[in-house]
Amino acid sequence: MREKTARDRLLRLAQSRPDWVVGFRDETWWSRYDQPAVHAWTEPNEPLRLVQQPIPDHDKEPKALACYGLLVTCPAGWSETADQVWLRFVKGRPVSGITTQYLSWCCNKLQATGKKVLLLIWDNAPWHVSKAVREWIREHNREVRRSGTGVRIVSCYLPTRSPWLNLIEPRWAHAKPKVVEPKRTLGARELADRVCSHFGCTHEPHLALPEPVP
Repeated sequence: MREKTARDRLLRLAQSRPDWVVGFRDETWWSRYDQPAVHAWTEPNEPLRLVQQPIPDHDKEPKALACYGLLVTCPAGWSETADQVWLRFVKGRPVSGITTQYLSWCCNKLQATGKKVLLLIWDNAPWHVSKAVREWIREHNREVRRSGTGVRIVSCYLPTRSPWLNLIEPRWAHAKPKVVEPKRTLGARELADRVCSHFGCTHEPHLALPEPVP
């Protein structure tokens, strides 16, 4: 596959560039009600049963939370941040305007570490390949070159329906059973706190589009 070949070539290039960082990007949803299929060792005669929780009429919190994630690695060696996952939850759903907010936030974090290039590996979801996002990346890179400061983005799209090529995907699968609460329904804030704690990151303010001017 052409996209896989491009990914592998860019990863090899990143291995020789100490100022490059590889970021595997993806989004996922964390449900407050749907229980993942999990298997666990338990004490004899004390089975762990995950029960589908009913949705009460008075519950006004979102039933699920959308979340952006970046698995940050540095093939050339970067012990301070190797294999970190950077999370930002979303008010609503992933869209182009929030995607660019998240990319800007990631670049600012990387700039503070002295890195120069983010090799961004992600799928071709509509809010990744949209005209707005592509133009934002072009303008962002143009400004980095002009000013001589900042982190340039090298975007690498993966083939359609190939989640195994995105190394953050297994992190989602492993994390969801870890944040399960078998006996009750977690609140939205509590669920987000639990997810961030699992990944060892700070629970940042949730990303949102600007409110329309009345």
